[in-house]
Amino acid sequence: MPTAPPVRTCSCLAFFLLLALFLAPIGRAQSSNLAGRYQCVEVKAQGKVTACSSAPLILKHDGHFELRGWEGSYLVNGQWVELSDSLLKTRAKIEPGHKIVLHYFGKHGLVEMVYERRVAELGKTSLG
Repeated sequence: MPTAPPVRTCSCLAFFLLLALFLAPIGRAQSSNLAGRYQCVEVKAQGKVTACSSAPLILKHDGHFELRGWEGSYLVNGQWVELSDSLLKTRAKIEPGHKIVLHYFGKHGLVEMVYERRVAELGKTSLG
């Protein structure tokens, strides 16, 4: 005849479930910390580094992104930003200095695009 689980096991299980519910929103909260407009500053391909004039990567506060007409959602997972839509999913590495580095395979091999967040300094918002 099976016995009921000890009270200690049940209380431990309840504790971990509450902890998981408490920590679950943290991933979404981190995404708002990265929200902003990231300009492409350089491209590395075929062993050459060149300046970049690509469209910006825009991470919105609501967890959505835009990149060269590609739209979807993003989630911060440790040192990675996971970008996805209904068909495609990729990761970009978060680096110090408000940078996000996206790697992908293009026509000529591995391409690395470095995006940098442009943070307006207080008092330097005028055009002149």
